[in-house]
Amino acid sequence: MKIDGDWRRAPATQRVFDALERADITAFFVGGCVRNAILGVDVSDIDLASAAPPGDVIAAVEATGLKAVPTGIEHGTVTVVSDGVPHEITTFRRDVTTDGRHAEVAFSDRIEDDAARRDFTMNALYADRHGAVQDPVGGLPDLRDRRVRFIGDAGARITEDYLRILRFFRFHAYYGDPAEGLDPEGLAACAAHADGLSQLSAERVGAEMSKLLLAPDPAPSVFAMAQAGILARVMPGAEVTGLPVLVHLEAARPPRLARRIAALGGKDLKTLWRLSNTVADEVARLRDLIGATNGLSEIAYRHGRETAEDTALLRAALFEQPLSGLDEIEIGAQAVFPVKAADLMPALSGPELGAKLKELEARWIASGFTLTRDALL
Repeated sequence: MKIDGDWRRAPATQRVFDALERADITAFFVGGCVRNAILGVDVSDIDLASAAPPGDVIAAVEATGLKAVPTGIEHGTVTVVSDGVPHEITTFRRDVTTDGRHAEVAFSDRIEDDAARRDFTMNALYADRHGAVQDPVGGLPDLRDRRVRFIGDAGARITEDYLRILRFFRFHAYYGDPAEGLDPEGLAACAAHADGLSQLSAERVGAEMSKLLLAPDPAPSVFAMAQAGILARVMPGAEVTGLPVLVHLEAARPPRLARRIAALGGKDLKTLWRLSNTVADEVARLRDLIGATNGLSEIAYRHGRETAEDTALLRAALFEQPLSGLDEIEIGAQAVFPVKAADLMPALSGPELGAKLKELEARWIASGFTLTRDALL
């Protein structure tokens, strides 16, 4: 079969192939760009693979005026910038040793070696500059069936890098058939090797889980993680029942990481995932507001429209009640407290002034933001 798309025919990309071929180097598109092109999904990153060692790649592209950046040269990766577009070119490799986190690799001149060390069959697809696809490990049938399957022995692939456990669930969320369960062999291997997750850094776990939760519908994958005993390892204390309801209620709204984390709960994710202060604070605020007595209009007034809408969605999902009160949000989001400190001075000052302003604000909110300045004063 052949793939096509503006990204493949782009002059910037064809310039890279021209430069390599002048030096008798044959390169192939590989991985996500090939997979996405076959699925009809947007291609954002362009990765290439070649039998040529990185030094030869650098010499070939620089001879034609292209910029080469040795972004991972010890592992065979060079980033070539053409018309401002980065193209990551990696030499065919085979694993020499692995420790569950990192691999020592040796360069190879065989595309089969390069394919065998990748994670899933759908990620080991290659295509030449004209779009002709090569499939060394039988990934095309899996991709057509939307089946995320490890290459070769699933357990062996996992022990090479335990992050592949989380990637297995993330890729199912994005590319798997929602009507089908996860690949049984892969799921069993993930459960059997779950202890290896403790070897991963918090940053890698957090990045992978964040990507998973931002999938259009991560609920089936997250539920499978819970059933396999994996979710409790990376997200202790999480409860999965509200997530599918939340995803349904979100409808056309774009997913938000803090909202989906808040739906699941979990303990100490700021440490376990290295969440940013911004996201961690947002999650904590939402978890507090879910069970608070504040109305949505007051939440919108105090915290903004987005936080109020997230609270409405979470309350409906977790308390199994209809989504309502969204019209109140706009009222609170636009409300401006009409009383200023100067209105109460010099009769009041210091703590008394602050207490009186807080009291008047509470009365104003309780009135549905209808009390005027004169009425409050």
